[in-house]
Amino acid sequence: MWPWEHLAVGYILVSLLARVFDWTLDDVAVLALAVGTQFPDLVDKPLAWTFAALPSGTSLAHSVFVAVPVALAVWFTLARLSHGVVGVSFAVGYLAHLPADILYGPLTRGGAVSVDPLLWPLVEQTVSNGGGLLATVAYYVAAYQEFLTTPRVVGYLVFELLLLGVALWLWVADGTPGLGPFRRRPDPEREH
Repeated sequence: MWPWEHLAVGYILVSLLARVFDWTLDDVAVLALAVGTQFPDLVDKPLAWTFAALPSGTSLAHSVFVAVPVALAVWFTLARLSHGVVGVSFAVGYLAHLPADILYGPLTRGGAVSVDPLLWPLVEQTVSNGGGLLATVAYYVAAYQEFLTTPRVVGYLVFELLLLGVALWLWVADGTPGLGPFRRRPDPEREH
């Protein structure tokens, strides 16, 4: 799954939770969500593809045996520091990444669902650490470009537009949280 798709899935879930529990999603919560949605890939892919320290780009941080304790620890720590929404945002983003990865391929391109990546190290992963980070990313980009030329792309594009459209709609409805640092602040000197 691509980074923007993970972010969209995470944002949809956190936005819906914020509505149910009447939370305010501020810039910090959305930043924590963004980091959480990318966290497994930021850990596993460099360690597997660059350093060959992991068997695949979906092993250590994609494993429920690591993800659940890490997500709970972050949530608990931030809740104790009175930043519970920030902790929940990270945890939901992180934990949503896992099922999104295993459902994405079968939903968009067909094939069987496999929970094997979530069970590492109990279930061995296919080795995917040859070639280095840039070469592996280039391989996946080329495969994606090739997929975009196939007839199956229509279903994928419908899914993509729905996913990104719903996430964008919710984000705008929430007041575009996360853009605070980029918004122009009033200049007190100009107001006088």
